[in-house]
Amino acid sequence: MALVILVFRLTGSGVGVATTVAFEVLPVLLLAPALGLVVDRRPRRRLMVAADLGRASLAALLALAHGSVVIAYFVAFGLAAWSQLFNPAASSLVPEVVDTDELVDANTALWTVAVAAQIVLAPLAGLVIAVAGVGPAFALNAVSFIVSALLLRGLGAGRTPATDAVRVGTRAAVTGGLSAVRSHPLLARMAIVQVLAAASAGATSGLLVVLASEWLGLGPSGFGLLLAAIGLGAVAGPLGLRRFIRPSQRFWLFGPYALRGLVDLSLAAVASPVAAAPALAAYGLGTSLGMVAFQSTLQHETPPDVRGRVFALFDVLWQSARLLSLAAGGILADALGVRAVYVCGGLLLLAAFAVGWVGGPTTSPRGNGLLRGDGSAGAR
Repeated sequence: MALVILVFRLTGSGVGVATTVAFEVLPVLLLAPALGLVVDRRPRRRLMVAADLGRASLAALLALAHGSVVIAYFVAFGLAAWSQLFNPAASSLVPEVVDTDELVDANTALWTVAVAAQIVLAPLAGLVIAVAGVGPAFALNAVSFIVSALLLRGLGAGRTPATDAVRVGTRAAVTGGLSAVRSHPLLARMAIVQVLAAASAGATSGLLVVLASEWLGLGPSGFGLLLAAIGLGAVAGPLGLRRFIRPSQRFWLFGPYALRGLVDLSLAAVASPVAAAPALAAYGLGTSLGMVAFQSTLQHETPPDVRGRVFALFDVLWQSARLLSLAAGGILADALGVRAVYVCGGLLLLAAFAVGWVGGPTTSPRGNGLLRGDGSAGAR
């Protein structure tokens, strides 16, 4: 929040803010494959600590020198680059911290804390910026990364590399995540679904404020209530249903896309704020359930020695499709209206559901046996 506000103050333009987003996405597109390989070849706990210290240094830089948009863009790129190292390492490390049957509970806890923190801390961040300015906000950000690094130093897992396998050529090593996904029918199907979902969510999430204003007739406070409804559904979903979620089950992996697709279509059809709020709560619920199932399945199905590259690959797919979606959504909204964006978004999510649901059984390359349509393992 502080970074976006700072750039807007320095540039006074939406293009300046959009450029910040571009600098945050570029590291994913440019560095993710190589950093994914680093995650698989180096102790993951050490990488997470290093990423936290790197982000702390960048936040501290902006706390001291926040009068230049060039520095702001440099920090935006650097923060995203360090995060691209931290996030795949963290996701890859979860299966080493908890047992397989605890993956859903672990991911539910992580997801719920993240969403709840956004809901609670975003307004507080705005208050800090309004009262004290962006400098103290960045200073607090730097302190938070340092505290995170100190906590991670006590983690027992991730102290050794994920694999001691014989090194292969650089190109083959970097693309190892792609090879692992292509050779696993379920993961390959999930990759296609990821692209379709990002192609929907990029535009619909970015243009929700336009839908609220032009179609639902809501001002800023009403838009805030819509965001709160999404957050409420996102928090409530996994907490209430986590005991039923199972990795690799089609219902939990792909069913939420159908729910979200129907919500998008209903938002385009009904101009009622009263109906929009519960619909968006259902959207948040579908997003959270799908996220927990998706994350748990990737951790369960991917061999430990390529997890970093697989998570990095899925990040690239998501961010690439999201960027294209944002561009296409803006053009479509100007040409046909924002409702057309939500119709297309809903159809893309239903297509994601169909691709995932109609797929046949999958064979795990790790010798887990045949995964039937319900995701359970068959005879070994």
